[in-house]
Amino acid sequence: MEIKQSGITRRRMLVNGASALAGLSVAASCRPFARERIEKPRGFKIGVCDWTIGKRANPISLEVAKRIGLDGVQVDFGRAEDKLPLFDADLQRKFLDEVIRQDVQIASLAMGVLNNIPYKSDPRAEQWVADGIDVCRTLGVNVVLLAFFGNGDLKDDRKGTDAVVERLKRVAPKAEKAGVFLAIESWLSADEHMDIIERVGSKNIKVYYDVANSHKAGYDIYSEIRQLGKHICEFHAKDYDDLYGKGSIDFVRVREAMDDIGYRGWFVMEGTKMPLGVEESCRYDAEYLRGIFPPIV
Repeated sequence: MEIKQSGITRRRMLVNGASALAGLSVAASCRPFARERIEKPRGFKIGVCDWTIGKRANPISLEVAKRIGLDGVQVDFGRAEDKLPLFDADLQRKFLDEVIRQDVQIASLAMGVLNNIPYKSDPRAEQWVADGIDVCRTLGVNVVLLAFFGNGDLKDDRKGTDAVVERLKRVAPKAEKAGVFLAIESWLSADEHMDIIERVGSKNIKVYYDVANSHKAGYDIYSEIRQLGKHICEFHAKDYDDLYGKGSIDFVRVREAMDDIGYRGWFVMEGTKMPLGVEESCRYDAEYLRGIFPPIV
């Protein structure tokens, strides 16, 4: 037992050490950095959602990301009716081992299951979010995306929004103590996101900003990024129309808006168009993004 415990501790130390720069992602996301001119940029990490590459809650996702040439993966908790897969301690250890083996990081965690089992109304979802904070600490990350689409949609649902505010108020102290940011991704506008954040009253409630979702909803994403500023914890890179640079999202303008709010951190690809196949499309998109969002040097 002592040997096993020591091994886990060593893994945790190595992961935390390897993630020292990765920790910059949230610190940078939630605390402004000095503004840099776009022609001399630095400080971004490019990742991919594990469900985009077909490896939801699967440590193999890190190997795939390494093969594509990415910095990391956003790991989903998985799907279940009761205990979500990522709550399993053995699976968590496998992820920690794979982080070291592949030298690829876990960018953040995500609860996509909340689209089907809504946080606004299901007690299972409320417990998952609270327990997910502990998983973040174990895996050495401090952002968990809370999804509000499908059954969990809050748009024009005042009662549901009120319920979410009350639940976030209850869990926020635990998130604050753990240094974990609970990041809302939804169809809501910047103003509607700010309403939730202000009503909860916690610095650990943030926005997970998906540029394509907000664009599809009809919002001026370049203005919204500037409006939300430090309340954005992490970004999804996505384009519903084509490969990056060929669709409707102007990633140069996204970068300019990020500069204005001092954001330096993860830009996590959530692919929708895969004309070259999954890995080649992700590689193409990543190479395109690297030209606008270069890495930390």
